[in-house]
Amino acid sequence: MKQLRIWIGALAACISIGAVQAQGVRPEVGKPLQQAGELLKAGKAKDALAKVREADAMPGKTPAEQLTIDRMKGAAAQRAGDSATAIQAFEAVFNSGKLSGAEQAQVAESLAFAYSQQKDWPRTGQWAQKAQAAGSTSAQLKQLLAYVQSQSGDYSAIAKEAQAAVATAEAAGRKPDEGDLLRLADAQQRTGQTQARAATLDKLLAYYPKKDYWAIFLGQLPRKSGFSDRFSLDVLRLKLATGTLTKTDDFMEMAQLSLQAGLPSEGRAVIDKGFASGALGTGAEAERHKRLRDLAVKQESELKVAIDKDVQEAGAAKNGNALVQVGYALASMGQYDKGIPLIEQGIAKGGLKRPEDAKLRLGLALLQSGKHKAKAVQTLRSVQGADGAADLGRLWAVYASQQG
Repeated sequence: MKQLRIWIGALAACISIGAVQAQGVRPEVGKPLQQAGELLKAGKAKDALAKVREADAMPGKTPAEQLTIDRMKGAAAQRAGDSATAIQAFEAVFNSGKLSGAEQAQVAESLAFAYSQQKDWPRTGQWAQKAQAAGSTSAQLKQLLAYVQSQSGDYSAIAKEAQAAVATAEAAGRKPDEGDLLRLADAQQRTGQTQARAATLDKLLAYYPKKDYWAIFLGQLPRKSGFSDRFSLDVLRLKLATGTLTKTDDFMEMAQLSLQAGLPSEGRAVIDKGFASGALGTGAEAERHKRLRDLAVKQESELKVAIDKDVQEAGAAKNGNALVQVGYALASMGQYDKGIPLIEQGIAKGGLKRPEDAKLRLGLALLQSGKHKAKAVQTLRSVQGADGAADLGRLWAVYASQQG
């Protein structure tokens, strides 16, 4: 574990003669405390602790004097790395009954860090919780408590604490801390909270849309239990949109899947992006890449010639499957004004083999058109199913929310 930063805060506030006298401390006690404060400021913690002990050795100390001594002793000892002495002093201060709520939080936090130096994780956790209960919102304390919880393996406690932090931030209209979301997702995974973890990851992607997070999430998605292979192209579409489609094999696979799906315009566009990025058109497979591009161009030309006939045949069909297919093909060609209504007609006509897939296609076409973002998000979020359709709809909605 990295060395935890020692927090001292305002506990050395009694370093001046004026402050010492104001607390009813006699000069013979106050003078070595003042010297201790000056030494502490100068970074001479061990010498400061010696001066505090000199004051502590004075006979007949009053409760006020003892409290002032213990404050200084705890601060000096903690700075000097003497955690045992710091603990003894700070516990005496905390139990004095003379502290305000803010002071209780400061002292409890110092005790949490002092116990962490001794690797006494149960007491570290107890004092960290006392500090939070007293009002501490220190980021360092949150990190310490998270570390303690991970040491104990109490992932239920980690999930509860991280969830509370996320909820508090959202209720206040603030973006949750990235670390809280990561801790929550990890704890949910370890405790088998699959659906809750998916929701947390959605928030992580929504609040922190980093390519690394998209790459990890989309890399794991096809391995999710029940996820259908027919959505392989959809996963690659999301990778392309989020900038995480970078491998030559992925560009080739997406282009080939697009051609197989009867979407040569999409396939040609993917190939063009692959060539532009340098992922395609170079190396030992360069000629193969060019042949695939030629095939995509040929199929795209053929589709443009046949599309009107396909639309007529789809309209005459008994169910809406062909209308959805030809509508999305038109959308992939950039003809959204023609394609979107056809998909909607297909859904309304009914008899669909996979109704949720059709809603996913409609949501994508609406989003890709750039004109119907709100409707696209609504449609995408309405997609259901345990085979991957709902996951993809939800992720596309998250992606859409990040676009201007």
